[in-house]
Amino acid sequence: MEKRILGNGLEVSAVGLGCMGMTHTFGAAADKQEMTRIIQAAVEHGYTFFDTAEVYVSDDGSDEHNEDLVGAALKPYRNQVKIATKFGIAFKPSGGFIYDTRPEKIRASLEASLRRLQTDHVDLYYLHRYDPEGHIEDVAEVMGQLFKEGKILHWGLSTVTEDVIRCAHAACPVTAIQNIYSMLERDTESLFPVLEELHIGLVTHCPLAKGFLTAAYDKHSIFPEGDWRGRMELFTEGGIQKRQAVLDLIQSKAREKNATPAQISLAWLMGKKPWIVPIPGTRKMERMIENGGAAEVHLTEGEIAEIDRALDDLGCTGMA
Repeated sequence: MEKRILGNGLEVSAVGLGCMGMTHTFGAAADKQEMTRIIQAAVEHGYTFFDTAEVYVSDDGSDEHNEDLVGAALKPYRNQVKIATKFGIAFKPSGGFIYDTRPEKIRASLEASLRRLQTDHVDLYYLHRYDPEGHIEDVAEVMGQLFKEGKILHWGLSTVTEDVIRCAHAACPVTAIQNIYSMLERDTESLFPVLEELHIGLVTHCPLAKGFLTAAYDKHSIFPEGDWRGRMELFTEGGIQKRQAVLDLIQSKAREKNATPAQISLAWLMGKKPWIVPIPGTRKMERMIENGGAAEVHLTEGEIAEIDRALDDLGCTGMA
């Protein structure tokens, strides 16, 4: 698979693997052995970039920690891959986040992540969410210390605004931000100028809009018990109908390119900027291989512009 450079020299595969769903409950509990097999097969298919977080823990009663799974699966390949993980939040039982970016908490989180990942360093360490009552400069100072100690090689931010990016980068250079970005969620495009100016890469989660942009679901689709997509407006008959024009667009382009809708959706993202890396997640071997194949599907500038105009005309209906 071709490689891309995120800001500050971090080289990764053009498509990464988002590992959250491999343990974080998404319908039925995942088979640990099968998830390990998929992660290891991803390396053989050219993936070098794997994404996890300290808060990705199964809620099916098994307490399986995503970092444990990722670390064990990638241990034989550690010198071939880049591992990204995240810190700074815990989930409230009632919903929302508990923020904690005290220096001692950051260090404790990192040491725990290193143990679970079975490694002595994290390649990319993200602040998972910015605490609006905190001071990003204080977090950046700790990151600078961790760089010097060799425990992290790059740091990043997730779901942040331009002001936060600028403040953080001025204090300690940021390599990447991770934001939601897809054909249905294009707000992050407003950050392109600052990312280009500061040479910061963009890692995109939910690049396939929870699977909607694979065109694999219709009004007859039934999700297993516990799969929260079954409660999303996006996957209702009305939700699909409202966005059908987007599906028609990518299916048409897929036929033209002899590709799948998922590959067209990912190729569109990668075609927007050379420093964008999508990290679709999956629990299926065939999907992992298909998603990786998107790196071989190339859209011209004209084709990207054509799709953009069509999306503008259709309106960005989002995933709400």
